[in-house]
Amino acid sequence: MENHEQDLAAVSHIQKLAAEEHKLFESKTRTDADTKRLKHLQVQLDQCWDLLRQRRAARETGHDPKDAQLRPQNVVENYKG
Repeated sequence: MENHEQDLAAVSHIQKLAAEEHKLFESKTRTDADTKRLKHLQVQLDQCWDLLRQRRAARETGHDPKDAQLRPQNVVENYKG
């Protein structure tokens, strides 16, 4: 799969996760399972965005975007903004 296609696939996956996240946020009767799923989705979204940023940064600096790696939750959840 070409690099651009991989980025498009990542963005598509992010959109699907975000749609599910929004649906759960808007739910008036959120269960404990929904809350747990919401937290899981948020971690996955952070990981996907991080991976996409890594790929774009690699490309911009002349490196291979394929070298980007999905980072663990404890890394992406502890970034300082």
